[in-house]
Amino acid sequence: MSLLQSLLRLTNFRNPLLRTIVPSVSAAFAIQAAFAIPSIIAQSDRFYDFSGSVTYLAVTALSLYLPTLRARAASSGVPLPSLLSVFTAGGTGFNWRQVVLSGAVGIWSLRLGSFLFQRVLQEGKDSRFDEIKKSPSRFWVAFMVQATWVSLCLMPVMAVNAIPAAAFGAGLKLTDVLGMGLYLGGMAFEVIADRQKAQWMKEKREKQHDEEFLTRGLWGKSRHPNYFGESTLWTGIATASAGILLSRPVQGALALSPAAAVSLCAISPAFVTFLLLKVSGVPLSEEKYDKRFGDRKGYQEWKKNTPKFFPRLF
Repeated sequence: MSLLQSLLRLTNFRNPLLRTIVPSVSAAFAIQAAFAIPSIIAQSDRFYDFSGSVTYLAVTALSLYLPTLRARAASSGVPLPSLLSVFTAGGTGFNWRQVVLSGAVGIWSLRLGSFLFQRVLQEGKDSRFDEIKKSPSRFWVAFMVQATWVSLCLMPVMAVNAIPAAAFGAGLKLTDVLGMGLYLGGMAFEVIADRQKAQWMKEKREKQHDEEFLTRGLWGKSRHPNYFGESTLWTGIATASAGILLSRPVQGALALSPAAAVSLCAISPAFVTFLLLKVSGVPLSEEKYDKRFGDRKGYQEWKKNTPKFFPRLF
């Protein structure tokens, strides 16, 4: 018996939700551990963000294909379904929501991961880990926190990917439109904010301006527009997921109560927003810039007149 077959048999729970979530979350921690060990030995943070993107992509793909992998383990003649099958007449394998939500995570992960990895390569390090990487235990915890972040953020998508095909209803729901609208809006906000900051830093290196901190564009609407976009896009994914998880056929198939379905979806944007506002996002950025520019009148005016998180409309 192969290792894959052994793992599939070990996690072959009666409930389809557990059959998807348990191996997917286990994979997240295993991948992070695989990156953590050499990073700790080398005291290098270069691949921290890259490992997060790899984990997001791998866990999303695993949760999507797990039903097929289990079927192939039982019978080698079962083919892998095509993602394009949802767009063809009589296509089988996936429901379109599973492909769209998994694809949304994949696009976000590739975009953010490549952006952060390129930034680390340019700067040579990630200042967040200057002290942490010197301590093996603290650096290990950082990777495990990232595995937890991946697992909780992906909970709505993993739940949708666990739904048997027969339980999906036909037609478009209001939550599908609202959820994907929030995702696209949040994604656009994050991408534009990151590009504006990258362009500003490039111009500063090239001596095109002498501004000490960025207050233009979206950074004049919010002090942390990239983090607002991040929170918004995960809220969109959770909204679209909740719409289908709250349907009666799906709740019956997964043995989910309405409260449990809402909790599975809400935990994703709630955890992301908590991290950004209270742990590693806004607090670290505010502390860094307060130390650097806290005595500057222009900085104090920008901080006083610009919302911390939710952007002003005008």
